[in-house]
Amino acid sequence: MNFLNLIRWKNLLLIATVQLLIKYALLKPFGVQTALSSLGISLLMLATLCIAAAGYIINDIFDVETDSINKPEKLIVGKSISEKTAYNLFFIFNMVGVGVGYYVSHLVNKDAFFSLFVIISVLLYVYASYLKQMLLVGNIIVAILVALSLVIVGVFELLPTLTPLNRQTQLFFFKILLNYALFAFFINLLREIIKDMEDINGDYKAGMNTLPIAIGIERSAKVVFVLTIVLLFAVGYYVVNVLYKNQIMVLYFLVFIMGPLLYLAIKMFSANTKKEFHQMSQVLKLVMLFGMGSLLFYLFLLKL
Repeated sequence: MNFLNLIRWKNLLLIATVQLLIKYALLKPFGVQTALSSLGISLLMLATLCIAAAGYIINDIFDVETDSINKPEKLIVGKSISEKTAYNLFFIFNMVGVGVGYYVSHLVNKDAFFSLFVIISVLLYVYASYLKQMLLVGNIIVAILVALSLVIVGVFELLPTLTPLNRQTQLFFFKILLNYALFAFFINLLREIIKDMEDINGDYKAGMNTLPIAIGIERSAKVVFVLTIVLLFAVGYYVVNVLYKNQIMVLYFLVFIMGPLLYLAIKMFSANTKKEFHQMSQVLKLVMLFGMGSLLFYLFLLKL
């Protein structure tokens, strides 16, 4: 169980589920021309999950000092799994992920796509070892990498099959993916800032320069509030201009996405304890889950 917690199996399950939804709930039902077979998408998922797992491992290795203060009960590296074993697992997952990524790139006759896996792998290491200590840079990098786990499906499925005849259709569905990736980016940026607010004590003692340390908890809460309002308006615009024909989907977004985001915005004015910040982080995780789950509704929406 410690190994599964080390690689954040719940997060990996969410990534795999979203990638499957993109393939089998958004693209395949509409006969969109795609480049990957069932085996191909499985290999793409394997490559993505391995590199993500490696990222979680290296992050835990560099976070031993802060985690021993912020969440000692969840400390794994150096406690139940040695640092040497953790490094070995990091290298194994990275090699498998990058290797499988190269094979998938070859499958779609786009060897240049292989560079994506290398860049993501390197970024995860640089983030854990250096970037996460920089003001907001680490938060933005994590949010971008999460968004890329969605975009990469479109890159491998849609771009290799792009022709003058299907260009409009391919770009239409790629645009939907980009909208969801942007949503994932904002949700994870908010969550990373709130997690920094939750972990401020350990981060301060470790000499990190997170937003809450630089400007304080109260001002960080205001930043989260403003970003949440921006996201609320963006989601509202999407509902009004894209989803308005489907009342069930509009209701779904109002209840499960916009409602919790509004609650988060209001709650940020009074939240000031580690427990409350953790609850806010969990709310965003649920919003992310429900947001990605809405991909199931496109089968009905796009038929209208």
